[in-house]
Amino acid sequence: MKITIQPAPLKGAITPPPSKSQAHRAIIAAALAGGGTITNLADSQDITATQRCMAALGELGGLPRLDCGESGSTLRFLIPIALALRGGGIFTGRGRLMERPQTPYQVLFQDKGIAWRQEGQVLTVQGSLIPGRCPMQGDVSSQFITGLLYALPLLAGDSEIVLTTSLESQGYVDLTLEVLSLFGIQIDRRETGFWIPGGQRYIPRDLAVEADWSQAAFWYAAAGTGSAVQVMGMNADSRQGDRIITAWKPLLDGPEEITLDVSGCPDLVPPLAAWAALRAGRTTHMVNAARLRLKESDRLTAVTQVLNALGGAVEEGADCLTIHGRERLSGGTVSAHNDHRIAMMAAVAAARCTQSVTIQGAECVAKSYPGFWDDYAALGGRLSREEDF
Repeated sequence: MKITIQPAPLKGAITPPPSKSQAHRAIIAAALAGGGTITNLADSQDITATQRCMAALGELGGLPRLDCGESGSTLRFLIPIALALRGGGIFTGRGRLMERPQTPYQVLFQDKGIAWRQEGQVLTVQGSLIPGRCPMQGDVSSQFITGLLYALPLLAGDSEIVLTTSLESQGYVDLTLEVLSLFGIQIDRRETGFWIPGGQRYIPRDLAVEADWSQAAFWYAAAGTGSAVQVMGMNADSRQGDRIITAWKPLLDGPEEITLDVSGCPDLVPPLAAWAALRAGRTTHMVNAARLRLKESDRLTAVTQVLNALGGAVEEGADCLTIHGRERLSGGTVSAHNDHRIAMMAAVAAARCTQSVTIQGAECVAKSYPGFWDDYAALGGRLSREEDF
């Protein structure tokens, strides 16, 4: 689908969709508890993937076949859970999912005698997950830590996750620990990692998913670039790490040159980039962003290509971006790079262009925010849609 946007400021109040990060975690915990109702769920492709896979884990038979779609969270969370519950699984995915690194798991599980075989888009993991010491990198993705934190309490004995590097995306692990605690799982946080008592049981409970700070960031960026958008319904005390965008707002509104360390909040880079591209006469450096190359697209390259095609001034480094802000961008035609956050970034920038912006592949927002284009239009966005045939 192509979306063409005629430049116009947005105006109005918006409540972002439910948190994808919290929803993944709550769905898994409720399924492991065998009960409880999770409400306020978004009908996004990633959440549907987790629901589908948890249902497959409950079916009788041999190794479960788990279709993770394009959801990295689903895949990484469920690999150790499948080992704990069913002795493994056959995982499939689409897009770039199976190209994203799984090395921390592969090394850990092969050291424990668990078979690991990947052929194209199919990963087969088989063996017995046993309790004990689990050395784990913390600087590749916190999703590996979360998967183990969900699976290890189910084992008969105690386990320890020992971090071999610093832990990035700390906020996502905090969110994991919060949801686990709500469902009755006790984790002892230690200086070197986490101590996980074995033999625990998940306790059913109901949970309403809170609004998503990662998606809210696009509307904060719209407000920061001149639109009169008011973001409603956010939990200011949320454990979602991306709520840091409100703390960074004074920086983005102020100094001529700023540096943002995005190692703990990589999903914020696209909305921050749109905002930075329109900080007229000011420069923004985003550093420690190498992990963005391993998302749905190579986001460092995609951000650079899209914003520069729209008339921006973005310089790409190995693990960073430098963005020189302009009063307005020019517009043009860009690809969404099959990446939901790149499509939404382009839409935010389009409101401050001098000519129309056409976004090719705009349907990719369904991965996390299916109602984005409707919400954009409801805020006064002047857009037209053209379906691909």
